[in-house]
Amino acid sequence: MTRDDGAVRAAGDGVMRFVGDTAGGGAKAGKVRPEGGRPVRPEVERRDGSVGGGPERSEGGGSLRRSDQGGSPERSEGQGGSGASGKACGAETVDGRDPKGAAGGGGGKPPARVVVIDDQTVVREGIVMLLGLLPGIEVVGSGGDGEEAVRLVGELSPDVVLMDLRMPRCDGAEATRRIRAQYPGTQVVVLTTYADDDSLFPALKAGARGYLTKDAGGDEIVRAVEDVLSGDAGLSPKIQRRLLERLSEPEPVSAPEPPDGLTGRETEVLALIAEGMSNHEIARTLQVSTATVKTHINNLFAKAGLKDRAQAVRYAYQHGIAKPPGGRRA
Repeated sequence: MTRDDGAVRAAGDGVMRFVGDTAGGGAKAGKVRPEGGRPVRPEVERRDGSVGGGPERSEGGGSLRRSDQGGSPERSEGQGGSGASGKACGAETVDGRDPKGAAGGGGGKPPARVVVIDDQTVVREGIVMLLGLLPGIEVVGSGGDGEEAVRLVGELSPDVVLMDLRMPRCDGAEATRRIRAQYPGTQVVVLTTYADDDSLFPALKAGARGYLTKDAGGDEIVRAVEDVLSGDAGLSPKIQRRLLERLSEPEPVSAPEPPDGLTGRETEVLALIAEGMSNHEIARTLQVSTATVKTHINNLFAKAGLKDRAQAVRYAYQHGIAKPPGGRRA
C-alpha cells in the first residue's frame, strides 16, 4: 500500500486512526498515523459542504460523544470493553458485585451470593472454583461444618447456602434447620454424595428447598440456585423420582400400643402363646433360654391379671395381639 493510499502502522496500543487530507476539496484517503489511541473514521464531505467524521458504532454498550476532530461520535472511555478481570473463587467483588454478574450475564440482575459448606477441603475448594466460573453466581464465603455455616450466614447474609450433610460438630440437616429458623431470607440447597431416604427426608423437613448430588453439572447447580430464589424447589431429577416413589408407597400400618404396660418382648411371648407354642418352642423361636420365657410369662400374667394360658390366649385375641382362627373375634 502506498503512502497516498494510507499506509497502516501500529500506534502504542495498536489502534489505527485515519486522518483525511482535505486540501484541494473533497475527501480522499490520507496518511494513517496513530493519534491519541482512539479510532476515527475517515473524514467525508457532507451534503452541506462541511467536512467531518461519520458516526461510529459504540462497542460494548459504551456511550457516544463527539470527537474533537471532525465531530464524529466516539465511544467514551470506561464504557464497554473487557472491563475488570473476573475473580477465581468469588472472594473479591467489584462495587459489591461479581464482575461476571455485573457484565450483563443476567440481564443486569445482580448475581446470587452463595456460601459453600463442605467438610472435605479439596471438595470444598473445587466447588468454589467451579462456581467462580458459572454465570450469575458469586461465592462470598465457605466453611467446613454446620457451625461455620450458621456463623457465615449471620455475618454475610448470603442468598443461598450450598450445604453438605455429613459433617463433624453440626451436620447439614441441623445447620439447615437453624439457618431457616434464624435467617429465613437465606435458602439452602443440599449438595451431597448421598441420596438415600435417611439423608434426603430429614434435610427437606429441616427446610432445604433444593437437593443435588455431587455428580450434578454446573448448569444444574445454577438452575437449582435460581429455582430456590424464585420460590421453586431446586431438586435433581433423581430426587424428584424418589419423592414420587415415596408418595406412591402405601402408608405403614403402625402397631397398636401394647395394653396394660406390656413390653415389646412380653407382647411377642403372648402372641406365641396364642399360637399354641410351649415354653420350649417359644424359647427356640426367640433364641432365648426357657427360664427367660418363664420370666416374661410371669410378668405379663401379673400386668394383665391373667391366671392361665387359656385366659392369655383370649386376652391376646381381644387386644389384637393375635388373630383367632377363621378371623372370629373371641
